[in-house]
Amino acid sequence: MLGRPEYRRALVFCGLIGVPVALIAFWFLVAVHQLEQLIWTDWPKDLGWEKAPWWWALPLLTPAGVVVGVVVARFPGRGGHVPAGGLHSGGITRKALPGVLIAALVGLPLGAVLGPEAPLIAMGGGLALLFARLVRAPETEASTALLSAAGAAAAVSALFGNPIVGAVLLIEVAGVGGPQLFAVMLPALLASGVGDLIFTGFVRWTGFETGSLDIGLPPPPPLDWTDVLWVPVLAPALALLVHGAFVGGRFAARFTAARTVRRTALCALAAALCITLYAVTTGRSPAEAALSGESTLSDLAHDPHAWPVGALIAVLALKGLAYALCLGSLRGGPVFPALFLGGAAGVLLAPLPGLGLVPAMAVGMAASVTAALRLPVSGVVLVVLLLGNVDTVALVVLAAVISFVLVQRLPQGPDVPAAAERPNDRTPD
Repeated sequence: MLGRPEYRRALVFCGLIGVPVALIAFWFLVAVHQLEQLIWTDWPKDLGWEKAPWWWALPLLTPAGVVVGVVVARFPGRGGHVPAGGLHSGGITRKALPGVLIAALVGLPLGAVLGPEAPLIAMGGGLALLFARLVRAPETEASTALLSAAGAAAAVSALFGNPIVGAVLLIEVAGVGGPQLFAVMLPALLASGVGDLIFTGFVRWTGFETGSLDIGLPPPPPLDWTDVLWVPVLAPALALLVHGAFVGGRFAARFTAARTVRRTALCALAAALCITLYAVTTGRSPAEAALSGESTLSDLAHDPHAWPVGALIAVLALKGLAYALCLGSLRGGPVFPALFLGGAAGVLLAPLPGLGLVPAMAVGMAASVTAALRLPVSGVVLVVLLLGNVDTVALVVLAAVISFVLVQRLPQGPDVPAAAERPNDRTPD
């Protein structure tokens, strides 16, 4: 295949497409971040509040639900894939790009408990096809799939700041290997994690060295066997939490399939009420229960002691419920809210005997993001890069495998319509 001229031309074209797609993805992310900062931080301060008041989400999310509902009911592509159906790399055409952009740029900054990764994947794939049409490149089924995946990878790499995450994520999302991909990859991933665990333990017990890639960075806290024993306890619990949110999201998607505008607005209002209840019960900012949780996760990791136990329990319950509602009604990605819920659960459970903060957050984030994505390798790579701690890799792998196997065996809830399909009831409101 590498020797074929048409494949080499496609490879060069995909590299060229990556330049404009990445630039557009960069400015899209800048716009989302700046709007979130403006709406949830700057405006409250300009109006005389130290932080957003408890009711702040109510006048924001409700109109966001109306706009997204109109996009879903009227625009080609329905604003992108329903988040409760997971990440997808196909099914988005050039005509769907306006709806994807409007739904994301309205819903995400106004408080949707979703991330920008799904709109980026849809936008990257659609832009790649658009550029291919502009230069009159041959359009076949194979070339369309190749260009769409390449554009999506270029866009999503801009979000995670790492090309490896983008490439691995799109390999699993595209499902190139079909069911056999997971059948082969999962045992290999599990065996690798166990091997790393045993190898690390023997190096510590015996004191012998076999050679290392260590370049002399300060060592992280050593892995303890009690950390390992907590994995089969915590990983299933967090997988069930996130899986429950997705099942709820599938029911919400079924609810909004008819009378789309009205019911999407109702789901957005219900999510706003959850965010409001969090702010009222904890006295903290409603922004912690709204939005994707990307910046809040960083605050949580840097200062976990600033979060009382009651606030952690409240954010898990109420942000989790708002997450479920947004998964089935609004448009965005499932990654960062799942990471935040796993991280918050890790901070809450870190005081358990023999556990600790870093292992607890590692297990929590790995189990939750794998339950959300159903992509174990992508979940492991993403969490390891976020943690920057190689000693927790074995815990991350074990938690991801347990989570993946468990959620695959659980009832999945009702089917979610594809992005290209129209609702059964064509009446928009």
